[in-house]
Amino acid sequence: MNVKKGPLAGIRVLEIAGIGPGPFACMWLADMGADVVVIERPRQPGVEDPLDLGKNNILNRGKRSLCVDLKHPDAAELLLKLVAQSDVLVEGMRPGVMEKLGLGPEVCLSRQPQLIYGRMTGWGQSGPLAQTAGHDINYIALSGALWYASPAGELPVAPPTLLGDMGGGALYLALGILAALLSVKAGGAGQVVDAAIVDGSAHLMNLLLSFHAAGWMPMERGAGLLDGPYWYGSYRCADGKDVTIGALEPKFYRLLLEKLGLENDPLFVRDLDPASWPAARARLAEYFATRPQADWCALLEGGDACFAPLLNPAEAAQHPHLVERAVYQVRDDLLQAAPAPRFSGFPASVAAVPRPGQDWQQILAESGLTAGALEKALQSGLVAAP
Repeated sequence: MNVKKGPLAGIRVLEIAGIGPGPFACMWLADMGADVVVIERPRQPGVEDPLDLGKNNILNRGKRSLCVDLKHPDAAELLLKLVAQSDVLVEGMRPGVMEKLGLGPEVCLSRQPQLIYGRMTGWGQSGPLAQTAGHDINYIALSGALWYASPAGELPVAPPTLLGDMGGGALYLALGILAALLSVKAGGAGQVVDAAIVDGSAHLMNLLLSFHAAGWMPMERGAGLLDGPYWYGSYRCADGKDVTIGALEPKFYRLLLEKLGLENDPLFVRDLDPASWPAARARLAEYFATRPQADWCALLEGGDACFAPLLNPAEAAQHPHLVERAVYQVRDDLLQAAPAPRFSGFPASVAAVPRPGQDWQQILAESGLTAGALEKALQSGLVAAP
């Protein structure tokens, strides 16, 4: 087993490889010190899969890799040996697939009664849509989380994967696993954590629903306090780059106008009447379009005008604030975000991405297989070496 430091050191996670939220949740656990063993599928020679990221798969960083043919007749028993030594199992299959493989919750919990069995899906384990395919955009569309992601009159567009797969999926799965682990530590039994993106992304709406109940966020797009005011949004600069303004509070808004020299312009009297917003927003857009992004950064950044330049990830990695905090780092030629959150007692570092199957001998030896059994597993195609 790898010797790793972090608040989750000593926790063993068995991950059945998937795409998106499940691997992200397990990367997060690995970032925090858990020993994550990812069960990957053997690569098919000559078959190109755009979702098979190989050495570029940042979501596998810090994990150990074992390639297993899940359809092999001995696969279930092999994985159950690993389950017996694990604290957590994570899978992202369509409901019922793990049961067909002989690795459903009932079987696994019989081998390891304190196991936390994490299930990651878009629609959940039950409901009329549980067996249907979908992706991030579908889940957040149905849950209502995509609704406000556009100006009035335009089709909603959300950042790919962030709101559904990662926000409503991976983070809820990871938090559910940690809560269940605390329950086991307190003497409770193992259990299933059913993390569904429709559940999590709907749950993320509760602050907006609070504003809605207070009358500040109607169901009409572009008419609410957080998606409508002319002063809250993105603006194009003279050089084609963009800046963002978020001065919601009156004191910050006054400072913004002072910095811009617009404090005496009657068009910019703070007004919560949506009818006044379009003209004022258009005027403010014209104003920001007169100078390049760097000029606005020099004028507004570092103060309380609630300002930031809109950067792509490569630009963000070079921003002085993120550089000082080492938010983005490069390892093995991969630009990636550093582990978060930060722990004062456990300095974090960016771990390497394993080659698929590179740890097969170590992992299987830990499960009790002899040298002869290891060779048999390899020769039979049960496992694959890199």
